[in-house]
Amino acid sequence: MEHPRSSGKLSENGLALVLRLVTLLRVKPRRAIDEATGILVFLVVLLIACAFIVPPFAVICGGAILFVLYFFRDPERIAPNDPGIAVAPADGRIVAIADRAEGEAGMGRMVCVSIFLSVFDVHVNRSPIAGRVTHSEGRQGIYLDARDPECARRNASRLWIIESPQVTVLVRQITGAIARRIVPWSAVGDELAQGEKFGMIRFGSRTELWVPEGSKILVRVGESVRGGVTPLVQFDVSTEPRGDAIGRREPGPA
Repeated sequence: MEHPRSSGKLSENGLALVLRLVTLLRVKPRRAIDEATGILVFLVVLLIACAFIVPPFAVICGGAILFVLYFFRDPERIAPNDPGIAVAPADGRIVAIADRAEGEAGMGRMVCVSIFLSVFDVHVNRSPIAGRVTHSEGRQGIYLDARDPECARRNASRLWIIESPQVTVLVRQITGAIARRIVPWSAVGDELAQGEKFGMIRFGSRTELWVPEGSKILVRVGESVRGGVTPLVQFDVSTEPRGDAIGRREPGPA
């Protein structure tokens, strides 16, 4: 008969192992391919089934698997590490540059640079500056085409505010007609390096970078950019930091 003390010791060791595994999973760096696990498992099971039942469809499943692996690619990038500039928060094409009020964050008038991500672009989002996440809030909405100018106002999105000693910037992840899931990898209080990954949007989308008025825009509409690498904005270092306008906001719901 097993001694009760030995049984209790085993239970404690098992619980400790579970807690250790949970901790490791929480601190493990996120990768884009991790978000594709469920999709890949489903496609592989479907591929095997089709190979035995309907062989021609197995070719289609194989093609779908290759596309998913391509879409969720996550190339390494080396950021310039320059506090005087903001790099692109996403891969894609510049579709709009506008000077307008940013009402949702209460920051007043800012310059917005909009990037459209097609299904062929890398969909990992990267921090445009080195700084601290002071706000991250999701907003429900509809799913217009990400090329539609109205999508920024009406689509589901997530707003990020990142502050450095020199400047405060906003990044908005916007879903599209195909992309319907925003995956945040960071949280309020996190310190991000320039170019560090903080989330992704799955399957075609739009990302906006909002910077203070007076900043020098380094790109034009129609240009292609690479997240974490391409300089988008050069800051006027004489401009006072604008983080106080946001510092009093309570973190929004996840």
